[in-house]
Amino acid sequence: MENNKRAVEVAVVVFLLRGKKVLLGRRRSSVGHSTFSLPGGHLEFGESFEECASRELKEETGLEIKQMELLTVKNHLFLKEPEPAHYVTIFMRAVLANPEQVPQNLEPHRCDGWDWYGWDNLPKPLFWPLEKMVQDGFNPFPIA
Repeated sequence: MENNKRAVEVAVVVFLLRGKKVLLGRRRSSVGHSTFSLPGGHLEFGESFEECASRELKEETGLEIKQMELLTVKNHLFLKEPEPAHYVTIFMRAVLANPEQVPQNLEPHRCDGWDWYGWDNLPKPLFWPLEKMVQDGFNPFPIA
């Protein structure tokens, strides 16, 4: 592969679970526009994965989370997008700190809104990294 000077980015995304549902929003971005994805964003210098997950969720939805844990790490190349990109994506799992909280759309320029979806009834189209995980049989829910 050609050695270009592009940097690899690190993203932290969250499977926020409520019962048997997961929080998803429809993207408004050049990468994955109009697809449904998990909340999350870029890891900032000096942040832990947990700090990033908590900060991003608060910035995007206003929600407070607890019981965070690392689920998996994936390597994603976005070669078909307007600008090629390479992300290492950290997938976390968490639950609401207060089950009565309702997600707000605090970044309407980046998301059309948030809603809860059953894992067996996910909206379409999914953002391709999430779609691939679903196709591969990944399940973010703890084994009961």
